[in-house]
Formats: sequence, C-alpha cells, structure tokens
Amino acid sequence: MPGGYKGPVKGVGDLRVGSTLVRVKKNIVLVSVIMVLLVLLLFLLLPDGKNNGAALSEYSRGDDLIKFTSNAIYNRTYPLTPPVSTPNGRKYRIGLISDLDTNSKASDSKNLWYAYYLKGYLTINAYHDKVSVQFDDDSTKLTSQLSQGGRGMELSELICFNGKLYTVDDRTGVVYEVQEKAVIPWTILPDGDASSGKGFKGEWMARKGDNLFVGGLGKEWTTVTGELVNYFPQWVKVISYQGSVHHLPWKNNYNAMRQKAGYDYPGYMIHESGVWSSVHKRWFFLPRRASNEKYEEQADERRATNLLISCCEEFKDIKVSKIGALNPIRGFSSFKFVPGTNDEVIVALKTEEDQGKIATYVTAFDLKGNILLEDEKFSDVKFEGIEFI
Repeated sequence: MPGGYKGPVKGVGDLRVGSTLVRVKKNIVLVSVIMVLLVLLLFLLLPDGKNNGAALSEYSRGDDLIKFTSNAIYNRTYPLTPPVSTPNGRKYRIGLISDLDTNSKASDSKNLWYAYYLKGYLTINAYHDKVSVQFDDDSTKLTSQLSQGGRGMELSELICFNGKLYTVDDRTGVVYEVQEKAVIPWTILPDGDASSGKGFKGEWMARKGDNLFVGGLGKEWTTVTGELVNYFPQWVKVISYQGSVHHLPWKNNYNAMRQKAGYDYPGYMIHESGVWSSVHKRWFFLPRRASNEKYEEQADERRATNLLISCCEEFKDIKVSKIGALNPIRGFSSFKFVPGTNDEVIVALKTEEDQGKIATYVTAFDLKGNILLEDEKFSDVKFEGIEFI
C-alpha cells in the first residue's frame, strides 16, 4: 500500500518521519550525546565573570596569583593612630623598640629571644617650639624563635609602612611585622649584595614613595682593630610593599656624606638612623658615631656625634650642621619627623654604651638647631627605634 506500513524497520538506527525514512547509525548518536555532555561540563566549570577575582586568588597557579596580587593598593595611612587635640597641643601615640644585644636571649628557654615594645605619647604645641614625651608604665615583651649564631631579636628600628608597623633584626636580617603582642616574620634580608649566607645588619629604615629602604652601618666592615673585611654594610635594601627585595650599592653615597663631614678613610662614620623627606625631597641622617681615626672597638664607644646631614636624592648637594652640645658617649640611634610640622621638627633617641653601662634618652629639635626637648633619660635599656604609631 503506497505510503503505508512496508514491514519491519531495517536496523535499530532507522527512524521514519512522515513519509521519509531517516537512518541514523548507532555510533553517530553516541558521539553526539558525548559532545553535548562535554559542552555542558565545560560550561559548568567556567568561573562566573563576577567571581573571577576570588577564583583566581584561591585556585590559580603561582604566576597567575602574582598577577592578581599586583593590583593591591599601597596603604598611605600615617600615623596609624589619629592625633588628639589637647590644651597643650596635638598629642600623638608613639612606639619604641629595644635592642638588648646578647641580653635578648631568654634565660628560661633554649630557643627563644625577646625585645621590648614600649608605647607612649608625644605632645607638640601649636607654635612647634615645645615638645613633651610621656611613656606608658609597662612595655610589651615580644618573642621570636629565629636566630643566627645564637643571637636574635636585636631590633634596630621601628617604622610604619603600608599601613603596618615593621622592625628589623640586625643579627638575622629578618624584617618583622610588629603586632600588639607578637612579631610576624615578613622577609629576610641577606648581607651585602645578597651573595652572603649571613643576615643583613639593618640599622635604619625609611619610607620613600611606595618602598621601604633598609640601610646598614654605612662604614666598611672591619675587625675590632680596624682591618678591612668587606663593604657589605654599605649596601641598602629596597623592599616593595608586596615584599620583593632589591639590593643597591650605596658605597658612594655613604662616602660622600663622610667626606663632606670631614671623616675620610681610614676614618669612618656610623649610621643608625636615616629618613627620606618627601617635603624637602632630601635624605636626612643623624650619624651615631664618627672619627678621623680608624675603627677600634673600645674607643668607638666615645666617638658620638651631634651632626645632622641632609642630602639631595643624588647625594651631590650635601649639608652638615650641628645639633646641641656634643656628648661623646651619647649618639643618635633613631629619629622621625613629627607629623604636622612640615618636616621641620624631629624627635630622636640617643643611646649610651660606655663600659657596660647603658641608657636611652629622648630629645627633640627643629632643622634650625633649636632644642625643643633637652635630652631626657627614660630607660637603662637600649631602645633603637621610635615611630608615630
């Protein structure tokens, strides 16, 4: 019968549609089904466009993660705590960090070293010609298990950077983030040009742009009797706010400062404090010690300076002035510009190490050399870092 049923369907894959017979092979059907399933699976696995950031940060490979985190924004908050207006002027929260040298080893633990974190307040009057400092009654004991050669937690500076508080250990080269009651290792700085297995003896830290500069003593490394060993302390480390480290040779910069001040080799100059001023576009240093004679460990204790050195960015224009009367056993160990003074007022720490006796003083002065706070002793412990927190 035309157009009617013509008998059994030939083959499982035969299909009649209307009056037309369509034959579909088994393998074609199977392949088609698999293709559809693969497309659906691929679609389900693709991240949602709105969640690309989260997916990248949690599940990406290392190289993709670096690209993702490179979009982080530098935190310019400074100081971390807003000042308070009082009848006596603006009141700032300050923090100080200690360097106990060999005494930083905990006596009751085999693998523990510690430092003191002391807080206080600095008040400056409206005319910027009077400064007072008051410290809290108690300090916080910060501990770490990191050491090199049996020494650790000999912290040499304190600085706010990228919205956090950092310090550097001049024995291990570890840069720590300082929290309320703990220190967290952030990065490790190798000595010199980074070819040494020894930690960098970081002594000063400064913000410049979005980078953190960490500098050493600035003099050649010598034996206790002044024989040259290497130039590693004349390198500077530059750390980005994301933690990458670059190593810069500063030998010419350090030598230019010392020559300008009149301390040519084998004389020397030792730096434990340095600050970059974005207002003046200049570097400022308060050298701790200097001498026209070659280095000798015991004599060095009585070679403090009262010098303030400022340099243009290229260290071509260098100015040297004197601050107050010279005390040969009391040298600068840290300083910061007081916020809100247009980088005209400095608060500084001075430390004494004389025949085993140790003391720390706080002082303040302006760039014209006017003393706003005479040296004021506050501790028999050596504090080597001060910062507005």
